[in-house]
Amino acid sequence: MESTNGHHVQVRIVQISACATCSIKGHCTTADAKEKLIDVFTAQTEAYQPGDSVWVVGQLSMGWWAVILAFLIPLVLLVGVLFVAHALTGDDLRSVGITIPVLAAYYFMLWLFRHKMSRKFAFYIEKQ
Repeated sequence: MESTNGHHVQVRIVQISACATCSIKGHCTTADAKEKLIDVFTAQTEAYQPGDSVWVVGQLSMGWWAVILAFLIPLVLLVGVLFVAHALTGDDLRSVGITIPVLAAYYFMLWLFRHKMSRKFAFYIEKQ
């Protein structure tokens, strides 16, 4: 755990790639580990001190919703808009020119509603 502030706890995690534990990782450029800070909101911040080891826990449904919002809906949107645009224009380049801004608008909408989605994609912590 990194720090606490009110009902807000910041946890530092180390994200390790699958090949980071490989015996020849020193000779390979793909092995890496990154540190990230995860924001967790809890009513029991006094129970945690900076430096404590904690488990960051989330629900399985969060992963499914993340995949649906980040990959499945954009894929359906991409293919659907591309086919409709091609049927209307008959031109490949114009179809792509219509499709890309639609995808950009979708991801912009996700960004606009990130605070609302942060309530759905909430982590909680447990002492180790």
